[in-house]
Amino acid sequence: MDVHELFPDWPRPPYEGFTAEDLFRLPDLPPHTQVIDGSFVFRSPQSDFHSTANCLLENGLDRTVPKHLDVVREMVVIAGPRQAPEPDISVIRAEARGGPDTDRYAASDVVLALETVSPDSEEWDRRRKPRLYADAGIPYFWRVEGDQEYRPVVYTYELDPAGGDYVPTGVHRDRLALSVPYDIDIDLAAIDEL
Repeated sequence: MDVHELFPDWPRPPYEGFTAEDLFRLPDLPPHTQVIDGSFVFRSPQSDFHSTANCLLENGLDRTVPKHLDVVREMVVIAGPRQAPEPDISVIRAEARGGPDTDRYAASDVVLALETVSPDSEEWDRRRKPRLYADAGIPYFWRVEGDQEYRPVVYTYELDPAGGDYVPTGVHRDRLALSVPYDIDIDLAAIDEL
């Protein structure tokens, strides 16, 4: 039996794949649908760790964000004609904020993209999305994983402008203290209090 017989309302991909604009043009797509390499990527329900870690990091980033930047959660980033990923958290240039109807940001407006790894997104979050963000010129990338006690471990990366790849800048387990992209100090162990 063909998948379209089982799910007749699912959109059929065009020969050249979906575009970032299709994400906003096609009706009734599930929440948090992304376009990666011209294909729709659907997100499964997230775990308590995923939600709590993102809350901790979003609040920590918000606490010291300078006025020229802003912290947003789960917003699509247009990284190319067939690339529209949705980082868990992004730090954007404040002037990119277009108002309450804004539903996407250009990669050129993103300073930091953060992905918290989930079982359904390990390959995307560890390999494919960092490549997309680097190719789009996003200066900083963070990957968040859970340790044995479900505390966040934050892997930080900075874009090497000469090579176009992310280079690791640290692995942070109990405290995330950085001076780029701005002064940040987050007690990662505080996840136990949330």
